[in-house]
Amino acid sequence: MPKLMFALLLAGAGLACLPAAHAQETPPAPAPQIVELYTREDAQAVLDARVIALKTVIGLTPEQAALWEPVEAAIRTIAKDAAARKAERAKMPAPKDFVELMERTADAEALRAQELKTLAAALKPLIASLSEEQKRRIPTFLGLQENSLGLPQPTAELWLFEEEQ
Repeated sequence: MPKLMFALLLAGAGLACLPAAHAQETPPAPAPQIVELYTREDAQAVLDARVIALKTVIGLTPEQAALWEPVEAAIRTIAKDAAARKAERAKMPAPKDFVELMERTADAEALRAQELKTLAAALKPLIASLSEEQKRRIPTFLGLQENSLGLPQPTAELWLFEEEQ
């Protein structure tokens, strides 16, 4: 009797491992359609909103508003160039080693540094005309922060370069 039960258990286990038979095979599901979740138009709308918001947060007087155009132009150029760098980087092959990755990172940081200097130059005339209260609002809005050790912030963390990520 124990041999018969053992044989039945083995047979049952073997049947359980077999794939279930279907009368009809179901067709495979169609491939999901790729939907771009964040388009260039979306990026442009976000940039437009941020530029308007920054101008509003500062609270420019009519005299100060005359100094705004170079600042806005610099911000828009930075965003456009950052998006172009991202598109170019997407076409590049993966770095062959960590040294090449370091070189690419250094090149990107150097470009962002130059762009920040361009923005700083455009901001200087406007900043000279702002009150202390107006000046205080800008760094936080741009996302600038100093860490507890006084070390500089990575430029890639600024929303100015968001389209490069």
